[in-house]
Amino acid sequence: MIKFSNIVVAGAALALLGATAAHADTLADIKSKGTLVVGTKADYRPFGYLDPSGKIIGFEPDLAADLAKRLGVKLELVAVVASNRIQFLQQGKIDLMIATASDTPDRRKIIDFAEPNYYGSGTNVMALKSAHLKSWADLKGKKVCLIQGSFYNKELQEKYGIEGVAFPGTAEALAALKNGNCVGFAYDDTAIIGQLQTPEWSAYEMPLDSILFQPWGIGVKQGETALRDFVGKATIDWHKTGEIIKLEKKWGIKPTKWAEEMHDKYK
Repeated sequence: MIKFSNIVVAGAALALLGATAAHADTLADIKSKGTLVVGTKADYRPFGYLDPSGKIIGFEPDLAADLAKRLGVKLELVAVVASNRIQFLQQGKIDLMIATASDTPDRRKIIDFAEPNYYGSGTNVMALKSAHLKSWADLKGKKVCLIQGSFYNKELQEKYGIEGVAFPGTAEALAALKNGNCVGFAYDDTAIIGQLQTPEWSAYEMPLDSILFQPWGIGVKQGETALRDFVGKATIDWHKTGEIIKLEKKWGIKPTKWAEEMHDKYK
């Protein structure tokens, strides 16, 4: 009986190790199935948005395509938003998350990020030029559109005294801004610049100094070290070769000092 119990315990331990190995080998699974599934934004021009045919294109889909090419597999893009991108990753609906996600300590408690970071942004406000906003203090006590799940929501409300009105996606927030439900839309400065490039928003501006700069990370499920390290090596190569700077130019993004600094660091 004792010998049988030892066999059972040993068998259970081996099964547990096998399950752990399987869980931590998403990279091998991607190669086996021949497809890399990446969650990206589809409402965040120019980082991820829909072209007239409904295809997701942009800065981040280009990065996803490069990763798939390096792996020799097909690419499948899945549209995500701020409120579900981490859940999709945790649930296995996507292999990677390249979705304008700020790399924060709280998020590192539930997912892993490849290192180094690939991009970054600050927080700013998109508002009518006629609003004549000059400082963040001008927003105290006023309604400001926000995106559910954005890391900066709490600080904007507590430190700057805004009255936040949260929406699940940018389309809803922009519609509310246009309808006058909010005096401004607090969002990533990089995305605001993209919006202001379109004729639709010619009456609007980004009048304030950006705050709360945060680097963006490519997210993987916790424990997926092989996949995380593969993405990290690719990211270093992007910085080394100036690929990030090239993509800024391709997608009409104002050159950032951060991208230049990362290129200088790794070249």
